[in-house]
Amino acid sequence: MSIQAVNVRNQFKGNIKEIIRGDVLSEIDVQTPWGVVTSVITTRSVDELELKIGSEVVALVKSTEVSIAKL
Repeated sequence: MSIQAVNVRNQFKGNIKEIIRGDVLSEIDVQTPWGVVTSVITTRSVDELELKIGSEVVALVKSTEVSIAKL
């Protein structure tokens, strides 16, 4: 599924404000025009997506989870 296939109301563009790395999971804070959105994703995904502070991303919200896609 592409990012375009997700309902626009559930997408928040922003830049990574903070990354708190753990051994298995990492917390990602994304600064959006509407405030900070926080996601917990695998540290492996952080590395594979090459996420860094300032990276432009889209926070994808699905009822109980927030995912990150690098732009």
